[in-house]
Amino acid sequence: MHHTCPSWIRQLSLSLILLLGITSMQVHSQTGGEIRVSAFPNAKALPLYLGLAKGVFEKHGLKINLSLTENSNSQRADLASARVDVVHSAVDNALAMIEVAKKDAVIVSGGDSGMNDFIVQADIKSFADMKGKTLVVDAPNTAYALQAKKILLQYGLREGVDYTVKPVGAVVYRYEAMINSHDNSASILNLPFNVVAQEHGLKSLGRLVDIFGAYQAVGTFVMRDWASSHRTLLETYLQAYIESLRMVRDPQNKSDCIRLLKDKLNLSDWSAQRTYELLIDPNFGFTPDAQFNQLGFQNMLKLRAEIERKENDRVNLPEQYVDLSYYAAALKKLQSSH
Repeated sequence: MHHTCPSWIRQLSLSLILLLGITSMQVHSQTGGEIRVSAFPNAKALPLYLGLAKGVFEKHGLKINLSLTENSNSQRADLASARVDVVHSAVDNALAMIEVAKKDAVIVSGGDSGMNDFIVQADIKSFADMKGKTLVVDAPNTAYALQAKKILLQYGLREGVDYTVKPVGAVVYRYEAMINSHDNSASILNLPFNVVAQEHGLKSLGRLVDIFGAYQAVGTFVMRDWASSHRTLLETYLQAYIESLRMVRDPQNKSDCIRLLKDKLNLSDWSAQRTYELLIDPNFGFTPDAQFNQLGFQNMLKLRAEIERKENDRVNLPEQYVDLSYYAAALKKLQSSH
């Protein structure tokens, strides 16, 4: 007897075949070396720009899909929902994911201490002058916003009582907010926007690394399960990234770096030159080889505990936030290849 297959079964079968096909394509693309990377549209993305321009990632068999994020909230959401694989951002964002959102992110390398200045309008003479004013931030619960709140607290100024916090997103938007409205009195700006801001008549009340000392700001973080299932891919990515960072710091590539800064960030010759000088300053710019700053991380944890942590937040031991085994393997591969 001949039985016809019900249409819903045929539909289900087709759906399963399609799904299996998509899954196998995704697996193939992961093993084939495609990585979706999220970074901020600022000078800290220079190793990615230069590495892509010079074919460093390609040489390692990697296809980099780079997206530039508008703010750390959306960047964290993209990582948690697997829309991106690797994030370069202030590692305090990884802590916010782990403690507040209960998402299992893990920090896998360092990057820099912030490259930040506390930038204010020309009429603000001191931190105490921020009373009754507006502080512009990325997201109010992470990273540089916490540093700003800590500084103002030292001058007796409390958030929401003595000054207003206004979240506007990435540093480019904070810079624009400061330039476009005198009512936005202060913000933490990093390269190149702290340089460009001063070109436009704003001023710095100090570098944050001078105010706070050691601080682990930007690093690389991923979801822990993605890292463990893509160990070789992640190690290769970190190897290529460190190689690209070394190229940024190599004086031979200075003109290429300055050209990229001008092209990507629309900088004047002077701003691009000054930004590059600060980027390669090991006391202010990139940490050599993207090393993780343990003392800076301890200081960042203390700051977070003091300013932001809530009673029901999940709190780990410092080593539970960080897994440097991928970084160590990447460095070893890099050393053996030279």
